[in-house]
Amino acid sequence: MLEVKTETEQTDGSAKITFDTQRGKISADLTTGANVAATVELKANERLAYRGVQLIGSGFIVTPDEAKGLGLGKVRGLEKHICPYRNGRDINNEPRGVMVIDLFGLTEKEVRERFPAVFQHVLTTVKPERDSNNRASYREKWWIHGEPRNDLRPALAGLSRYVATVETSKHRFFQFLDAEVLPDNKLVVITLDDAFFLGVLSSRIHVAYSIAAGGWIGYGNDPVYVKTDCFDPFPFPLCGEKDKARIRELAEALDAHRKQVQAKHGVTLTGLYNVLDKIRAGETLTEKEKFVHDRGLVSTLKSLHDELDAAVSAAYGWPDTSTDAEILERLVALNAERAAEEKRGVIHWLRPEYQTKGQTEINLPVGLPFTLGKPKKKSKPTKPKGKTAWPKALPERVQAVETALHAAAAPVAPADLAKQFARAKPADVLEILKTLETLGRARKAGEGKFKT
Repeated sequence: MLEVKTETEQTDGSAKITFDTQRGKISADLTTGANVAATVELKANERLAYRGVQLIGSGFIVTPDEAKGLGLGKVRGLEKHICPYRNGRDINNEPRGVMVIDLFGLTEKEVRERFPAVFQHVLTTVKPERDSNNRASYREKWWIHGEPRNDLRPALAGLSRYVATVETSKHRFFQFLDAEVLPDNKLVVITLDDAFFLGVLSSRIHVAYSIAAGGWIGYGNDPVYVKTDCFDPFPFPLCGEKDKARIRELAEALDAHRKQVQAKHGVTLTGLYNVLDKIRAGETLTEKEKFVHDRGLVSTLKSLHDELDAAVSAAYGWPDTSTDAEILERLVALNAERAAEEKRGVIHWLRPEYQTKGQTEINLPVGLPFTLGKPKKKSKPTKPKGKTAWPKALPERVQAVETALHAAAAPVAPADLAKQFARAKPADVLEILKTLETLGRARKAGEGKFKT
């Protein structure tokens, strides 16, 4: 592919043009370089990313004072059905401070009997709008959000916070929202509460990938974060606790810094990142931008991002001087590597205690149980199979132990893992587990036990 490098006008009216030459596979968008479109969704990331609720009825939104008038703080149980609400503008610009009525899980009769004031409010402000809607489900279930996101709710259960990003935004940034906040349809919700994941998502590595993999809206100015393209195929680093702790520390500091300057000085995240982009480009700031820089401590913001980028690069084992093109090449290759591992049954779950819950067992190539998919109907009991043969080659032993560790529903001791193999010694299994721990693919959990 040829790209114009210089164009110089000649005296005869013609132009002298020089080109840069790029060699590589031409993708569907007629670009060369990493074939991001070839990446596939990873099981390790499944059931974690969702869009927020779609109300289909502005009457669901109330101010805090209106919520009190409807009984919030007085009527028992209503605190579960009126909660803080955030949409894209609340995140990027300035929070409106509104709340939302959420009657998911209640019948029309239950709402009328338990929360009569709320029932009347929704009856008069939402139902008339729903009555004229073409979709039958919206008309019939008028007191419930149009798209209540049944799949999102169990993923949020038990979390104190979650990661969110605005679906369509000039700048791609991620932040923690408290679990009590109900997210709008224009937010992409990632149901992880560990700051390690917030740090990786906030890094240049993930942002570069999400911009390349996602879509664009308008005149190509605003990138869109499509969860199936940007999150589901993204391979997170497998690293040790030292690297994870450093990323957590920086991610928590980044999240706290932005929230503090927003609350104290009223600056918007869009304003902060507009100035940050100009600083990175070496451009002169206007007086208004200097004001935002000083109030929002944007140079400190830049320093936190720079340190976070370096820490995430180290977690991958990549130089922090990599270009975006090099980052994409490595991520595409890593995605293919992880996909191949998953075909062998080795899945590096991001949130295993949730992602593997309630799933059925299948037999892997090495003869070990693993969990995947929906439960099947019970069948007649069969005779239990014998122990799996202990592989002779060390690489095969490592794969077998890692697969068994992934299959374990709870932290497990080396001796218990060894019992799954014929002639395996606990000492050999322990040595492999320590190696996996060093590689970030296993963690200690309690006295003498390990987990993924």
